[in-house]
Amino acid sequence: MQPDQHVVVIGNGIAGITLAQRLRARSDCRITIVSSESALHISRPALMYVYMGHMRQQDITPYPDWYWKEKKIELVHDLVLSIDFDQKALKLQNGAFLAYDQLVLATGSSAVYYNWPGQHLKGVQALISLQDLELMQQQTIGIKQAVIVGGGLIGIEMAEMLQSKGVEVTMLVREKLYWSTNLPEQEAKLVTQHILNCGIDLCLQDEVTEIVGDEKGNVRAVKTKSGVELPCQFTGIATGVKPNIAFLKNTALEIDKGIMVNHFFETSIPDVFAIGDCAQFKDPAPGEPALEQLWYTGRQHGEALSAILTGTRNAYHRGPWFNSAKFLNIEYQTYGFVPRHWDDLIYSSLYWEHPVKTKAIRLFYERESGILKGINLLGIRFRHDLCHHWLQEKYTIHQVMEQLPAVNFDTEFFQRYEPELLKQYYQQYPDRQEPARQHTWWKLRHRLSLFSEKSDNN
Repeated sequence: MQPDQHVVVIGNGIAGITLAQRLRARSDCRITIVSSESALHISRPALMYVYMGHMRQQDITPYPDWYWKEKKIELVHDLVLSIDFDQKALKLQNGAFLAYDQLVLATGSSAVYYNWPGQHLKGVQALISLQDLELMQQQTIGIKQAVIVGGGLIGIEMAEMLQSKGVEVTMLVREKLYWSTNLPEQEAKLVTQHILNCGIDLCLQDEVTEIVGDEKGNVRAVKTKSGVELPCQFTGIATGVKPNIAFLKNTALEIDKGIMVNHFFETSIPDVFAIGDCAQFKDPAPGEPALEQLWYTGRQHGEALSAILTGTRNAYHRGPWFNSAKFLNIEYQTYGFVPRHWDDLIYSSLYWEHPVKTKAIRLFYERESGILKGINLLGIRFRHDLCHHWLQEKYTIHQVMEQLPAVNFDTEFFQRYEPELLKQYYQQYPDRQEPARQHTWWKLRHRLSLFSEKSDNN
């Protein structure tokens, strides 16, 4: 890419910021980032800690002003009203026009609402952006009760935030267990019981039908299908997210749920690319989602596109799936593919759960080949590099068990539970023998060359 080229990125989330940083490392081209959310990039996963008082807003700004000047990355804090794809120019809310040679759309997600009566009342909102955080801070001052509609990861974050302020919280969840749309039943039961143990009420197998307001237009209750009326002064909407592409409707750009892209992030219009939550793959690989709306994949998209724009034309390859979250006091990690249901003739798993029901490990694999397909962890941390390596190299469950003692990432004084899983494994496979010597992380790391931060795409 030539220095006289101008790359404009709409969106300063992890996808857009990673793209700009990696592009600057590879090229002297002009780079401009446009965002209406915040003047500087913020760490969105940390928004909850600002609300709870664990961090200040300036603490979730990873890079100060001078960093962007030093990197010669221009920042524009404004809203893009429209795009003239023929003239290659953005129209900004302040009236100015911004020309580009290459445009990268990294516009993120917005919350999904389902046209419930009362959803526009004061005190009803989602939590996606910095503006949402500021609004939630205002709207929850002095309240006593809150209802969270939806049982996903944003929902449990909002519940924890509100509970930290002494608010009584009820989560309204359509399924019979919390997040059972994603977790196998044993993990879903564990997390559900943990939420209840922490004092958050769960209203399961029920749905909102109406959000009821008072005479001043403030929310006062949520009515459900079962006829229950839950009193509240705040209603959190956590029923999923959708690509933030409303301003692109009725343009020449091909969109569906998101902006349609190939595996080079090219859209239907030349010199226009899309990455992150707003990008939808036209031809996702079998078993992989068309929309990848995770922090980790957003970063991977930015890394991959920076290489493509500077001449390394490798198709994007995500590699094994990874996500992490927190269910109140329980950390959650998942690697690869662990479905909520499976055919026992095709798949099997090793599952261990601590008696206090705050920790669990599941290794999921193909029954016939023994190939590891995925890992679920609750309350225990494994080494990302080694889990990624196992899945990338298609290790069998037997190979994994030989290296299991090396995978724990918890600090040295934490109790280790891998021996419990090994005990279960040797009971299930009595013909297998314990390895003559135990693998250690540092020796494995050296032997397997797990040093680099190189992505799967480069």
